[in-house]
Amino acid sequence: MKFWAAGGITAGTVALLLGGALALGATQNNSTLAPGLRIAGVDVGGLNRDQALAAVGSRVSSAPQVTVRAGTNTWTLSAEQLGWHSDARTSVDAAFRLTAERNTLEKLQGLIGQAPVQDLPLTAAVDAARARTTLSTLTAGLNTRPLNASIYFDKVSKRYAVKPDRPGLQADLTAAVNTYVANPALTTLTVPVVESPAALTAAALKKHVDRGNALVRPFTVKLGGTARQGALDPLQVANLYWVRVTGIEPDEPTLKAAFDRLTGEVDQPARNARYVLQGGKLVKTREKAGRVTDRAAAYALFRKAVLDPAVTTLTWPSKVDQPTLNVAQLPAADKLQLIAVGKSTYYHSSAARRINVANAAAKINGAVVPAGEVFSFLQNLGGIDASNGFVGGLIISGGRTVDGLGGGVCQVSTTVFRALYQAGLPVVERNQHSYRVGYYEPQVGFEAAVYDPGLDLKMKNDTSAPILIRTKNDDARSTLTVEVWGVKPARTVTVSSAVITGRVPHPAPRYIMNPNLRPGAMRQVDWAADGYSLYITRTIKDASGVRSDKVSTVYKAWQAVYETGPRG
Repeated sequence: MKFWAAGGITAGTVALLLGGALALGATQNNSTLAPGLRIAGVDVGGLNRDQALAAVGSRVSSAPQVTVRAGTNTWTLSAEQLGWHSDARTSVDAAFRLTAERNTLEKLQGLIGQAPVQDLPLTAAVDAARARTTLSTLTAGLNTRPLNASIYFDKVSKRYAVKPDRPGLQADLTAAVNTYVANPALTTLTVPVVESPAALTAAALKKHVDRGNALVRPFTVKLGGTARQGALDPLQVANLYWVRVTGIEPDEPTLKAAFDRLTGEVDQPARNARYVLQGGKLVKTREKAGRVTDRAAAYALFRKAVLDPAVTTLTWPSKVDQPTLNVAQLPAADKLQLIAVGKSTYYHSSAARRINVANAAAKINGAVVPAGEVFSFLQNLGGIDASNGFVGGLIISGGRTVDGLGGGVCQVSTTVFRALYQAGLPVVERNQHSYRVGYYEPQVGFEAAVYDPGLDLKMKNDTSAPILIRTKNDDARSTLTVEVWGVKPARTVTVSSAVITGRVPHPAPRYIMNPNLRPGAMRQVDWAADGYSLYITRTIKDASGVRSDKVSTVYKAWQAVYETGPRG
């Protein structure tokens, strides 16, 4: 009779069993799991691989909660949302490895039912793609692109300044996913948030801003050989260049416009011989040489000096400007003939507009245009500024009718155009108004707008002798007459009425809140006008035959604008 000691197999009994070791090896091999093995509480001892997988597969471990941290943000979610799942195959593989590693004694103990019980955990794995998708959704709001620093002009301080840069943020999903795949048991997962610097930093742009601000200063120009000078204030200087992220860049169109304006202020053009009215009679006045800017040399100096903060005053080279018409070339006043007349009315004009009409008419009166030369309205007028006697009035600017210097000057330019056009002079430059203006009725389309600088009225004297322009302003009757005198050419000129080819209704009115008006108040600041497309035709008959030309005009449809006070 055989029996076992209470403590299990003793050393004395081992020898008795050695003889059966070969049989044991034959009956128990790695195709089945060793007795006593469990996986997540499921007894898998003696089962083959497929049986063990089936047994363990029915026992799914519950997914833990995982806390995800990224920057200052925290989310808690089920591990399954991060691709976590039970992995029965890996657990069964671990049990088979343990079976293979058991020694002979442990195998004998299993054979007689005394194998040690071992419970292996059910392992887990992570689906990397799903983990990345979930983490990408969670952290999407954290990702920002770097913001470059930028340069702007502060209108309050009247200085250039830098808007600071901001680094970008990017969640490092790859690092977080790799960490979780390597250790699915984690209950806290940190997603690194990496900063990416801006390509342009405030520190890098500061040198350009400092240089730009050094250039913001008053700038004075003087005309060599004269006491005349012109000036730009700091804001006008600041407008002559751009402060870019790459450095200071000249604004060529604005530089040229400023140069033109300054030359207009400092130049003393030659004055041709002309007629003046003395005692009711026209009397010849001698010509006079002038002095003007040597433009080619002066502009190069101006452009360079403006961009040098050390220069605040610049003297321009000058040259003598000779008159093109001397007193001997003027026909005797009593030999002059009336060639053509232009007329317009300006009823209901404001006091300011009447001042400007009178001032412009007086400056044009007596202008003489030599044969073969071009009459420039702005050149004969001088600058449209306060120093030349002009006051504020309504002008068309920026798509609106607004208060501006010189409102009413176009009344004079329009009337001069009518006279010169009726005289048959070729048009060199003529500009229209943006919309149909009531002051120039009923001769619709027969008008010319001027604006200083940029828009001029220019016409060429194609007669055989100088012509004289005379203006007659009757403020009491609100009428303006312009006469062209000279040696009357042998030709007849006929100007047609306007032919309207299209009409566009004006748009609905626009209302703008004006905090300076009392609550509930309203005032009209612009008036509606339909848009028109039209043309007028001029026919000239002379010894060479009959020829025609055309002046076309396209008026915009204009919107009425009302300002309203704040709501009460």
